[in-house]
Amino acid sequence: MQQKPQGKRFHRNNMSSQNEFHQDLCDDGGLDCSQTRKERTGCGEYSQLDNSSNTSEITDIDTVLIFPLMETKLYKRRWLMLFIFSAYSMSNAFMWLQYSIIGNIFMRFYNIDSLAIDWLSMIFFLTYIPLILPVMWVLDNRGIRDVVVVGAAFNCIGAWIKTGTAHPDMFDMTLFGQFVCSIATVFILGIPSRLASLWFGQHEVSTACAVGVLGNQMGIAIGFLLPPILVPNVDDMDELAYYIRIMFYTSAGVATLIFILVVIVFQEKPELPPSQSQVQARSTPPEENSYMSSILRLLRNKSFMLLMVSYGLNVGCFYSISTLLNRMIIDQYPGEEVNAGRIGLTIVVAGMAGSLICGIWLDKTKTYKQTALAVYVLSLIGMVIYTFTLNLGYLWVVFVTAGTLGFFMTGYLPLGFEFAVELTYPESEGTSSGLLNCSAQIFGIIFTISQGKIIDRWGTFAGNIFLCIFLLIGSILTGLIKSDLRRQKANLQQAEVRTVSVTYRLCDIGKGLRGHSDRPLATAILT
Repeated sequence: MQQKPQGKRFHRNNMSSQNEFHQDLCDDGGLDCSQTRKERTGCGEYSQLDNSSNTSEITDIDTVLIFPLMETKLYKRRWLMLFIFSAYSMSNAFMWLQYSIIGNIFMRFYNIDSLAIDWLSMIFFLTYIPLILPVMWVLDNRGIRDVVVVGAAFNCIGAWIKTGTAHPDMFDMTLFGQFVCSIATVFILGIPSRLASLWFGQHEVSTACAVGVLGNQMGIAIGFLLPPILVPNVDDMDELAYYIRIMFYTSAGVATLIFILVVIVFQEKPELPPSQSQVQARSTPPEENSYMSSILRLLRNKSFMLLMVSYGLNVGCFYSISTLLNRMIIDQYPGEEVNAGRIGLTIVVAGMAGSLICGIWLDKTKTYKQTALAVYVLSLIGMVIYTFTLNLGYLWVVFVTAGTLGFFMTGYLPLGFEFAVELTYPESEGTSSGLLNCSAQIFGIIFTISQGKIIDRWGTFAGNIFLCIFLLIGSILTGLIKSDLRRQKANLQQAEVRTVSVTYRLCDIGKGLRGHSDRPLATAILT
Protein backbone atom coordinates (compact mmCIF):
# COMPACT_ATOMS: atom_id res chain seq x y z
CA MET A 1 0.00 0.00 0.00
CA GLN A 2 1.33 3.41 -0.93
CA GLN A 3 2.12 5.54 2.10
CA LYS A 4 0.46 8.94 2.13
CA PRO A 5 2.82 11.87 2.32
CA GLN A 6 2.91 13.63 5.65
CA GLY A 7 2.50 17.37 5.65
CA LYS A 8 3.53 20.10 8.02
CA ARG A 9 1.12 22.86 9.00
CA PHE A 10 2.33 26.45 8.88
CA HIS A 11 0.41 29.61 9.77
CA ARG A 12 0.51 32.02 6.89
CA ASN A 13 -0.15 35.03 9.09
CA ASN A 14 2.24 33.98 11.86
CA MET A 15 5.78 35.22 11.29
CA SER A 16 7.34 32.98 13.93
CA SER A 17 5.97 29.88 12.20
CA GLN A 18 7.16 31.16 8.84
CA ASN A 19 10.62 31.83 10.27
CA GLU A 20 10.58 28.32 11.75
CA PHE A 21 9.99 26.94 8.27
CA HIS A 22 12.87 29.01 6.94
CA GLN A 23 15.11 27.86 9.82
CA ASP A 24 14.38 24.20 8.98
CA LEU A 25 15.33 24.86 5.37
CA CYS A 26 18.57 26.59 6.39
CA ASP A 27 19.59 23.90 8.86
CA ASP A 28 18.98 21.00 6.49
CA GLY A 29 20.28 22.77 3.41
CA GLY A 30 23.47 24.20 4.85
CA LEU A 31 22.21 27.75 4.46
CA ASP A 32 23.81 30.52 6.51
CA CYS A 33 20.83 31.90 8.35
CA SER A 34 22.75 34.83 9.78
CA GLN A 35 22.29 36.55 6.45
CA THR A 36 19.46 38.99 5.95
CA ARG A 37 16.51 38.01 3.77
CA LYS A 38 17.74 40.17 0.92
CA GLU A 39 21.16 38.47 1.06
CA ARG A 40 19.69 34.99 0.84
CA THR A 41 18.36 35.20 -2.71
CA GLY A 42 21.09 32.89 -3.98
CA CYS A 43 20.25 30.00 -1.71
CA GLY A 44 16.72 29.82 -0.48
CA GLU A 45 14.92 33.12 -0.76
CA TYR A 46 11.30 32.23 -1.17
CA SER A 47 9.49 35.51 -1.00
CA GLN A 48 6.44 33.91 -2.57
CA LEU A 49 5.40 32.83 0.92
CA ASP A 50 5.40 36.27 2.53
CA ASN A 51 2.35 38.21 3.51
CA SER A 52 2.61 40.61 0.61
CA SER A 53 1.56 38.00 -1.96
CA ASN A 54 -1.12 39.43 -4.19
CA THR A 55 -3.70 36.84 -5.14
CA SER A 56 -6.34 39.26 -6.40
CA GLU A 57 -9.67 37.93 -5.14
CA ILE A 58 -8.09 35.14 -3.11
CA THR A 59 -8.19 35.84 0.61
CA ASP A 60 -6.06 34.28 3.32
CA ILE A 61 -7.18 31.23 5.22
CA ASP A 62 -5.83 30.65 8.68
CA THR A 63 -3.42 27.81 8.05
CA VAL A 64 -1.68 26.08 5.18
CA LEU A 65 -0.88 22.39 5.11
CA ILE A 66 2.29 21.96 3.09
CA PHE A 67 2.87 18.53 1.60
CA PRO A 68 5.83 17.10 -0.26
CA LEU A 69 5.17 17.44 -3.96
CA MET A 70 3.90 14.29 -5.64
CA GLU A 71 3.82 13.41 -9.29
CA THR A 72 0.61 14.41 -11.06
CA LYS A 73 -0.66 13.04 -14.34
CA LEU A 74 -3.59 13.53 -16.71
CA TYR A 75 -4.91 10.31 -18.23
CA LYS A 76 -6.59 10.23 -21.62
CA ARG A 77 -9.31 7.96 -20.27
CA ARG A 78 -10.59 10.85 -18.13
CA TRP A 79 -12.66 11.90 -21.15
CA LEU A 80 -14.20 8.42 -21.36
CA MET A 81 -15.26 8.61 -17.69
CA LEU A 82 -16.80 12.01 -18.36
CA PHE A 83 -18.61 10.78 -21.49
CA ILE A 84 -20.11 7.74 -19.72
CA PHE A 85 -21.34 9.84 -16.81
CA SER A 86 -22.80 12.43 -19.18
CA ALA A 87 -24.69 9.71 -21.07
CA TYR A 88 -26.07 8.32 -17.81
CA SER A 89 -27.14 11.79 -16.69
CA MET A 90 -28.72 12.42 -20.11
CA SER A 91 -30.85 9.29 -19.88
CA ASN A 92 -32.18 10.21 -16.44
CA ALA A 93 -32.94 13.83 -17.40
CA PHE A 94 -35.00 12.57 -20.35
CA MET A 95 -37.12 10.51 -17.90
CA TRP A 96 -37.85 13.67 -15.92
CA LEU A 97 -39.49 15.60 -18.76
CA GLN A 98 -41.02 12.93 -20.96
CA TYR A 99 -44.47 13.44 -19.38
CA SER A 100 -44.74 17.16 -18.71
CA ILE A 101 -43.82 18.40 -22.19
CA ILE A 102 -46.87 16.56 -23.58
CA GLY A 103 -48.88 16.97 -20.39
CA ASN A 104 -52.15 17.66 -22.19
CA ILE A 105 -51.88 14.29 -23.97
CA PHE A 106 -51.14 12.33 -20.78
CA MET A 107 -53.93 14.14 -18.93
CA ARG A 108 -56.39 12.79 -21.47
CA PHE A 109 -54.75 9.33 -21.60
CA TYR A 110 -54.71 8.73 -17.83
CA ASN A 111 -57.79 10.92 -17.14
CA ILE A 112 -55.97 13.06 -14.55
CA ASP A 113 -55.65 16.77 -13.81
CA SER A 114 -52.71 19.09 -14.43
CA LEU A 115 -51.39 18.85 -10.85
CA ALA A 116 -51.01 15.08 -11.19
CA ILE A 117 -48.98 15.61 -14.38
CA ASP A 118 -46.82 18.17 -12.57
CA TRP A 119 -46.11 15.62 -9.84
CA LEU A 120 -44.66 13.23 -12.41
CA SER A 121 -41.88 15.81 -12.68
CA MET A 122 -41.90 17.15 -9.12
CA ILE A 123 -41.41 13.64 -7.71
CA PHE A 124 -37.78 14.09 -8.79
CA PHE A 125 -37.51 17.18 -6.58
CA LEU A 126 -39.30 15.63 -3.62
CA THR A 127 -37.24 12.42 -3.62
CA TYR A 128 -33.97 14.32 -3.69
CA ILE A 129 -34.52 16.23 -0.44
CA PRO A 130 -34.59 13.32 2.10
CA LEU A 131 -32.14 11.10 0.21
CA ILE A 132 -29.33 13.56 -0.54
CA LEU A 133 -27.68 13.31 2.90
CA PRO A 134 -27.41 9.48 2.86
CA VAL A 135 -26.17 9.53 -0.74
CA MET A 136 -23.52 12.15 0.12
CA TRP A 137 -22.37 9.87 2.94
CA VAL A 138 -22.08 6.97 0.51
CA LEU A 139 -20.15 9.18 -1.94
CA ASP A 140 -17.65 10.22 0.74
CA ASN A 141 -17.22 6.74 2.23
CA ARG A 142 -17.62 4.37 -0.73
CA GLY A 143 -16.48 6.52 -3.63
CA ILE A 144 -17.82 7.84 -6.90
CA ARG A 145 -17.93 4.51 -8.75
CA ASP A 146 -20.34 2.83 -6.31
CA VAL A 147 -22.62 5.88 -6.40
CA VAL A 148 -22.70 5.99 -10.21
CA VAL A 149 -23.32 2.21 -10.51
CA VAL A 150 -26.21 2.25 -8.02
CA GLY A 151 -27.75 5.32 -9.67
CA ALA A 152 -27.53 3.75 -13.14
CA ALA A 153 -29.23 0.62 -11.76
CA PHE A 154 -32.17 2.63 -10.36
CA ASN A 155 -32.46 4.52 -13.65
CA CYS A 156 -32.60 1.26 -15.60
CA ILE A 157 -35.11 -0.42 -13.26
CA GLY A 158 -37.44 2.60 -13.26
CA ALA A 159 -37.38 2.76 -17.05
CA TRP A 160 -38.40 -0.89 -17.36
CA ILE A 161 -41.21 -0.47 -14.82
CA LYS A 162 -42.71 2.25 -17.01
CA THR A 163 -42.76 0.00 -20.09
CA GLY A 164 -45.78 -1.78 -18.60
CA THR A 165 -47.76 1.38 -17.87
CA ALA A 166 -48.99 2.32 -21.36
CA HIS A 167 -52.61 1.80 -20.31
CA PRO A 168 -55.19 4.33 -19.04
CA ASP A 169 -55.55 2.46 -15.71
CA MET A 170 -51.81 2.37 -14.92
CA PHE A 171 -51.14 5.91 -13.70
CA ASP A 172 -50.19 4.74 -10.20
CA MET A 173 -47.62 2.33 -11.63
CA THR A 174 -46.16 4.92 -13.99
CA LEU A 175 -45.81 7.28 -10.99
CA PHE A 176 -43.97 4.51 -9.15
CA GLY A 177 -41.65 4.07 -12.13
CA GLN A 178 -40.95 7.81 -12.07
CA PHE A 179 -40.23 7.53 -8.34
CA VAL A 180 -37.61 4.83 -8.97
CA CYS A 181 -36.02 6.96 -11.71
CA SER A 182 -36.06 9.95 -9.36
CA ILE A 183 -33.92 8.00 -6.88
CA ALA A 184 -31.28 7.76 -9.61
CA THR A 185 -31.26 11.57 -9.85
CA VAL A 186 -29.98 11.78 -6.26
CA PHE A 187 -26.95 9.75 -7.40
CA ILE A 188 -26.31 12.09 -10.35
CA LEU A 189 -26.64 15.78 -9.60
CA GLY A 190 -23.70 16.11 -7.21
CA ILE A 191 -21.24 14.17 -9.34
CA PRO A 192 -19.96 16.63 -12.04
CA SER A 193 -17.76 18.75 -9.76
CA ARG A 194 -16.47 15.65 -7.92
CA LEU A 195 -15.68 13.83 -11.17
CA ALA A 196 -13.93 16.92 -12.57
CA SER A 197 -11.76 17.29 -9.46
CA LEU A 198 -10.79 13.61 -9.36
CA TRP A 199 -9.81 13.28 -13.03
CA PHE A 200 -8.98 16.72 -14.48
CA GLY A 201 -6.18 19.24 -14.02
CA GLN A 202 -6.57 22.67 -12.48
CA HIS A 203 -6.73 24.42 -15.89
CA GLU A 204 -9.58 22.25 -17.21
CA VAL A 205 -11.61 21.39 -14.12
CA SER A 206 -14.32 24.03 -14.73
CA THR A 207 -14.68 22.97 -18.36
CA ALA A 208 -14.97 19.32 -17.31
CA CYS A 209 -17.66 20.22 -14.77
CA ALA A 210 -19.53 22.11 -17.48
CA VAL A 211 -19.38 19.06 -19.78
CA GLY A 212 -20.69 16.89 -16.93
CA VAL A 213 -23.65 19.22 -16.47
CA LEU A 214 -24.02 19.28 -20.25
CA GLY A 215 -25.12 15.63 -20.21
CA ASN A 216 -28.05 16.50 -17.98
CA GLN A 217 -28.95 19.42 -20.21
CA MET A 218 -28.74 17.22 -23.29
CA GLY A 219 -31.23 14.82 -21.69
CA ILE A 220 -33.57 17.73 -20.95
CA ALA A 221 -33.22 18.88 -24.56
CA ILE A 222 -34.11 15.41 -25.86
CA GLY A 223 -36.96 15.31 -23.35
CA PHE A 224 -38.34 18.49 -24.89
CA LEU A 225 -37.83 17.35 -28.48
CA LEU A 226 -38.69 13.65 -28.78
CA PRO A 227 -41.92 13.06 -26.80
CA PRO A 228 -44.03 15.42 -28.98
CA ILE A 229 -42.63 13.61 -32.03
CA LEU A 230 -42.92 10.05 -30.69
CA VAL A 231 -46.36 10.56 -29.13
CA PRO A 232 -48.62 12.59 -31.47
CA ASN A 233 -51.93 13.92 -30.16
CA VAL A 234 -54.23 11.31 -31.74
CA ASP A 235 -57.81 10.59 -30.68
CA ASP A 236 -57.69 6.77 -30.75
CA MET A 237 -56.61 5.55 -27.29
CA ASP A 238 -55.16 2.23 -28.52
CA GLU A 239 -53.03 4.03 -31.07
CA LEU A 240 -51.94 6.53 -28.42
CA ALA A 241 -50.99 3.66 -26.08
CA TYR A 242 -48.89 2.16 -28.90
CA TYR A 243 -46.92 5.40 -29.33
CA ILE A 244 -46.42 5.76 -25.58
CA ARG A 245 -45.16 2.18 -25.39
CA ILE A 246 -42.58 2.88 -28.11
CA MET A 247 -41.27 5.87 -26.15
CA PHE A 248 -41.03 3.87 -22.92
CA TYR A 249 -39.24 0.88 -24.50
CA THR A 250 -36.78 3.15 -26.30
CA SER A 251 -35.78 4.95 -23.09
CA ALA A 252 -35.52 1.61 -21.23
CA GLY A 253 -33.20 0.18 -23.89
CA VAL A 254 -30.91 3.21 -23.73
CA ALA A 255 -30.86 3.09 -19.92
CA THR A 256 -29.89 -0.59 -20.01
CA LEU A 257 -27.00 0.01 -22.42
CA ILE A 258 -25.68 2.85 -20.25
CA PHE A 259 -25.92 0.72 -17.11
CA ILE A 260 -23.80 -1.99 -18.75
CA LEU A 261 -21.18 0.60 -19.78
CA VAL A 262 -21.05 2.02 -16.26
CA VAL A 263 -20.52 -1.40 -14.68
CA ILE A 264 -17.80 -2.45 -17.13
CA VAL A 265 -15.90 0.77 -17.85
CA PHE A 266 -16.43 3.43 -15.17
CA GLN A 267 -13.54 3.78 -12.69
CA GLU A 268 -13.18 5.38 -9.27
CA LYS A 269 -10.15 7.64 -9.81
CA PRO A 270 -6.79 7.66 -11.63
CA GLU A 271 -3.67 6.06 -10.14
CA LEU A 272 -1.93 9.43 -9.87
CA PRO A 273 -3.76 12.64 -8.90
CA PRO A 274 -4.36 15.22 -11.66
CA SER A 275 -3.49 18.32 -9.61
CA GLN A 276 -1.67 19.40 -6.46
CA SER A 277 -5.00 20.23 -4.78
CA GLN A 278 -5.95 16.57 -5.25
CA VAL A 279 -2.57 15.57 -3.80
CA GLN A 280 -3.51 17.53 -0.69
CA ALA A 281 -7.04 16.07 -0.65
CA ARG A 282 -5.70 12.49 -0.87
CA SER A 283 -3.17 13.22 1.88
CA THR A 284 -5.64 14.67 4.38
CA PRO A 285 -6.31 12.17 7.23
CA PRO A 286 -9.84 10.68 7.08
CA GLU A 287 -10.63 11.89 10.61
CA GLU A 288 -10.32 15.49 9.36
CA ASN A 289 -13.04 14.80 6.78
CA SER A 290 -15.80 13.66 9.12
CA TYR A 291 -19.08 13.68 7.21
CA MET A 292 -21.15 15.51 9.81
CA SER A 293 -18.41 17.96 10.72
CA SER A 294 -18.02 18.74 7.02
CA ILE A 295 -21.73 19.56 6.70
CA LEU A 296 -21.59 21.71 9.84
CA ARG A 297 -18.60 23.62 8.49
CA LEU A 298 -20.49 24.26 5.25
CA LEU A 299 -23.56 25.48 7.10
CA ARG A 300 -21.37 27.92 9.05
CA ASN A 301 -19.79 29.24 5.84
CA LYS A 302 -21.74 32.45 5.20
CA SER A 303 -20.60 32.83 1.61
CA PHE A 304 -21.62 29.27 0.79
CA MET A 305 -25.01 29.71 2.45
CA LEU A 306 -25.67 32.81 0.34
CA LEU A 307 -24.67 30.88 -2.76
CA MET A 308 -26.86 27.93 -1.76
CA VAL A 309 -29.96 30.13 -1.52
CA SER A 310 -29.22 32.13 -4.68
CA TYR A 311 -28.43 28.94 -6.63
CA GLY A 312 -31.68 27.37 -5.44
CA LEU A 313 -33.66 30.40 -6.57
CA ASN A 314 -32.13 30.38 -10.06
CA VAL A 315 -32.33 26.65 -10.71
CA GLY A 316 -35.75 26.41 -9.04
CA CYS A 317 -37.03 28.95 -11.59
CA PHE A 318 -35.53 26.86 -14.40
CA TYR A 319 -37.22 23.71 -13.07
CA SER A 320 -40.57 25.49 -12.88
CA ILE A 321 -40.29 26.87 -16.41
CA SER A 322 -39.31 23.43 -17.77
CA THR A 323 -42.18 21.66 -16.00
CA LEU A 324 -44.86 24.20 -16.95
CA LEU A 325 -43.61 25.12 -20.43
CA ASN A 326 -46.25 23.05 -22.21
CA ARG A 327 -49.04 24.79 -20.29
CA MET A 328 -47.57 28.25 -20.91
CA ILE A 329 -47.17 27.74 -24.66
CA ILE A 330 -50.51 25.94 -25.18
CA ASP A 331 -52.26 28.70 -23.23
CA GLN A 332 -50.95 31.35 -25.64
CA TYR A 333 -50.66 29.22 -28.81
CA PRO A 334 -53.27 26.40 -28.78
CA GLY A 335 -52.36 23.20 -30.63
CA GLU A 336 -48.62 23.94 -30.67
CA GLU A 337 -47.41 20.95 -28.64
CA VAL A 338 -44.55 20.26 -31.04
CA ASN A 339 -43.40 23.86 -30.99
CA ALA A 340 -43.61 23.85 -27.19
CA GLY A 341 -41.07 21.04 -27.25
CA ARG A 342 -38.93 22.91 -29.74
CA ILE A 343 -38.97 26.02 -27.58
CA GLY A 344 -37.83 23.90 -24.64
CA LEU A 345 -35.12 22.46 -26.86
CA THR A 346 -34.03 26.00 -27.75
CA ILE A 347 -33.78 26.91 -24.07
CA VAL A 348 -31.57 23.94 -23.26
CA VAL A 349 -29.36 24.02 -26.36
CA ALA A 350 -28.65 27.69 -25.75
CA GLY A 351 -27.96 26.80 -22.12
CA MET A 352 -25.51 24.09 -23.18
CA ALA A 353 -23.57 26.70 -25.11
CA GLY A 354 -23.71 28.98 -22.09
CA SER A 355 -22.43 26.21 -19.82
CA LEU A 356 -19.44 25.48 -22.03
CA ILE A 357 -18.57 29.15 -22.44
CA CYS A 358 -18.82 29.73 -18.68
CA GLY A 359 -16.62 26.70 -17.98
CA ILE A 360 -13.92 27.77 -20.43
CA TRP A 361 -14.09 31.36 -19.18
CA LEU A 362 -13.64 30.26 -15.55
CA ASP A 363 -10.67 28.05 -16.40
CA LYS A 364 -8.97 31.02 -18.05
CA THR A 365 -9.91 33.86 -15.68
CA LYS A 366 -10.90 32.32 -12.31
CA THR A 367 -13.32 35.26 -11.87
CA TYR A 368 -16.00 33.21 -10.14
CA LYS A 369 -17.98 35.88 -8.33
CA GLN A 370 -17.96 38.43 -11.16
CA THR A 371 -19.06 35.78 -13.66
CA ALA A 372 -21.76 34.41 -11.34
CA LEU A 373 -23.19 37.86 -10.70
CA ALA A 374 -23.12 38.84 -14.38
CA VAL A 375 -24.83 35.62 -15.49
CA TYR A 376 -27.43 35.93 -12.73
CA VAL A 377 -28.36 39.51 -13.66
CA LEU A 378 -28.54 38.56 -17.34
CA SER A 379 -30.82 35.64 -16.40
CA LEU A 380 -33.12 38.13 -14.70
CA ILE A 381 -33.10 40.39 -17.77
CA GLY A 382 -33.78 37.41 -20.03
CA MET A 383 -36.73 36.35 -17.87
CA VAL A 384 -38.23 39.83 -17.96
CA ILE A 385 -37.93 39.98 -21.78
CA TYR A 386 -39.44 36.48 -22.13
CA THR A 387 -42.34 37.45 -19.85
CA PHE A 388 -43.29 40.56 -21.81
CA THR A 389 -42.95 38.96 -25.26
CA LEU A 390 -44.67 35.61 -24.70
CA ASN A 391 -48.15 36.91 -25.49
CA LEU A 392 -47.27 38.98 -28.58
CA GLY A 393 -48.57 36.26 -30.91
CA TYR A 394 -45.28 35.62 -32.74
CA LEU A 395 -43.73 32.21 -32.10
CA TRP A 396 -40.38 33.22 -33.59
CA VAL A 397 -40.09 35.95 -30.95
CA VAL A 398 -40.70 33.35 -28.24
CA PHE A 399 -37.94 31.16 -29.70
CA VAL A 400 -35.46 34.07 -29.59
CA THR A 401 -36.33 35.26 -26.08
CA ALA A 402 -36.49 31.71 -24.69
CA GLY A 403 -33.08 30.96 -26.18
CA THR A 404 -31.62 34.10 -24.59
CA LEU A 405 -33.12 33.12 -21.24
CA GLY A 406 -31.78 29.58 -21.51
CA PHE A 407 -28.26 30.72 -22.43
CA PHE A 408 -27.83 32.50 -19.10
CA MET A 409 -30.16 30.62 -16.76
CA THR A 410 -29.00 27.12 -17.75
CA GLY A 411 -25.44 28.31 -18.20
CA TYR A 412 -25.44 29.20 -14.50
CA LEU A 413 -25.66 25.52 -13.43
CA PRO A 414 -21.96 24.50 -13.69
CA LEU A 415 -20.89 27.97 -12.58
CA GLY A 416 -22.69 27.49 -9.27
CA PHE A 417 -21.07 24.09 -8.73
CA GLU A 418 -17.55 25.36 -9.35
CA PHE A 419 -18.02 28.50 -7.27
CA ALA A 420 -19.21 26.32 -4.38
CA VAL A 421 -16.12 24.10 -4.63
CA GLU A 422 -13.90 27.18 -4.49
CA LEU A 423 -15.72 28.59 -1.45
CA THR A 424 -15.69 25.31 0.49
CA TYR A 425 -12.34 23.65 -0.38
CA PRO A 426 -11.11 21.22 0.98
CA GLU A 427 -14.60 19.95 1.80
CA SER A 428 -15.96 17.20 -0.42
CA GLU A 429 -17.24 18.41 -3.79
CA GLY A 430 -20.13 15.97 -3.51
CA THR A 431 -21.25 17.49 -0.22
CA SER A 432 -21.27 21.09 -1.45
CA SER A 433 -22.93 20.14 -4.75
CA GLY A 434 -25.49 18.02 -2.91
CA LEU A 435 -26.53 20.90 -0.68
CA LEU A 436 -26.80 23.22 -3.69
CA ASN A 437 -29.06 20.75 -5.46
CA CYS A 438 -31.12 20.19 -2.33
CA SER A 439 -31.82 23.93 -2.27
CA ALA A 440 -32.73 23.81 -5.97
CA GLN A 441 -35.18 20.92 -5.45
CA ILE A 442 -36.91 22.69 -2.56
CA PHE A 443 -37.36 25.89 -4.54
CA GLY A 444 -38.29 23.82 -7.61
CA ILE A 445 -41.26 22.30 -5.78
CA ILE A 446 -42.34 25.65 -4.31
CA PHE A 447 -42.05 27.52 -7.60
CA THR A 448 -43.69 24.82 -9.75
CA ILE A 449 -46.74 24.50 -7.49
CA SER A 450 -47.03 28.25 -6.89
CA GLN A 451 -46.54 29.27 -10.52
CA GLY A 452 -48.97 26.58 -11.65
CA LYS A 453 -51.65 27.92 -9.29
CA ILE A 454 -50.95 31.50 -10.39
CA ILE A 455 -51.23 30.51 -14.07
CA ASP A 456 -54.55 28.75 -13.41
CA ARG A 457 -55.99 31.79 -11.63
CA TRP A 458 -54.37 34.88 -13.14
CA GLY A 459 -52.64 33.66 -16.31
CA THR A 460 -49.14 33.08 -17.67
CA PHE A 461 -47.96 36.68 -17.38
CA ALA A 462 -48.55 36.82 -13.62
CA GLY A 463 -46.84 33.45 -13.17
CA ASN A 464 -43.70 34.66 -14.95
CA ILE A 465 -43.63 37.94 -12.99
CA PHE A 466 -43.64 35.76 -9.86
CA LEU A 467 -40.37 34.14 -11.03
CA CYS A 468 -38.83 37.50 -11.98
CA ILE A 469 -39.21 38.72 -8.40
CA PHE A 470 -37.23 35.79 -7.01
CA LEU A 471 -34.53 36.11 -9.65
CA LEU A 472 -34.09 39.72 -8.51
CA ILE A 473 -33.68 38.52 -4.92
CA GLY A 474 -31.13 35.94 -6.07
CA SER A 475 -29.12 38.60 -7.91
CA ILE A 476 -28.89 40.68 -4.73
CA LEU A 477 -27.78 37.67 -2.67
CA THR A 478 -25.10 36.80 -5.23
CA GLY A 479 -23.68 40.31 -4.94
CA LEU A 480 -23.31 39.81 -1.17
CA ILE A 481 -21.12 36.69 -1.51
CA LYS A 482 -17.53 37.16 -0.32
CA SER A 483 -15.15 35.69 -2.89
CA ASP A 484 -12.82 33.33 -1.00
CA LEU A 485 -11.27 31.08 -3.66
CA ARG A 486 -9.72 28.41 -1.44
CA ARG A 487 -9.01 25.78 -4.09
CA GLN A 488 -7.11 28.28 -6.21
CA LYS A 489 -5.21 29.31 -3.10
CA ALA A 490 -4.22 25.69 -2.44
CA ASN A 491 -2.93 25.26 -6.00
CA LEU A 492 -0.92 28.49 -5.73
CA GLN A 493 0.58 27.43 -2.42
CA GLN A 494 1.62 24.07 -3.81
CA ALA A 495 3.30 25.92 -6.70
CA GLU A 496 5.12 28.03 -4.12
CA VAL A 497 6.23 24.88 -2.31
CA ARG A 498 7.59 23.61 -5.62
CA THR A 499 9.83 26.70 -5.76
CA VAL A 500 10.97 26.11 -2.18
CA SER A 501 11.70 22.46 -2.99
CA VAL A 502 13.96 23.45 -5.89
CA THR A 503 15.75 25.92 -3.61
CA TYR A 504 16.13 23.21 -0.97
CA ARG A 505 17.87 20.92 -3.48
CA LEU A 506 20.19 23.73 -4.58
CA CYS A 507 21.10 24.38 -0.96
CA ASP A 508 21.72 20.67 -0.44
CA ILE A 509 24.11 20.73 -3.42
CA GLY A 510 25.74 23.80 -1.89
CA LYS A 511 26.24 21.89 1.33
CA GLY A 512 28.03 19.18 -0.60
CA LEU A 513 30.25 21.76 -2.27
CA ARG A 514 31.73 22.75 1.08
CA GLY A 515 34.00 19.70 0.91
CA HIS A 516 35.00 20.46 -2.71
CA SER A 517 35.67 24.20 -2.57
CA ASP A 518 38.89 23.86 -4.57
CA ARG A 519 37.24 21.99 -7.46
CA PRO A 520 35.21 23.31 -10.37
CA LEU A 521 31.43 23.51 -9.77
CA ALA A 522 30.44 21.00 -12.45
CA THR A 523 33.01 18.45 -11.16
CA ALA A 524 31.79 18.83 -7.59
CA ILE A 525 28.14 18.29 -8.64
CA LEU A 526 29.06 15.17 -10.59
CA THR A 527 30.76 13.69 -7.55
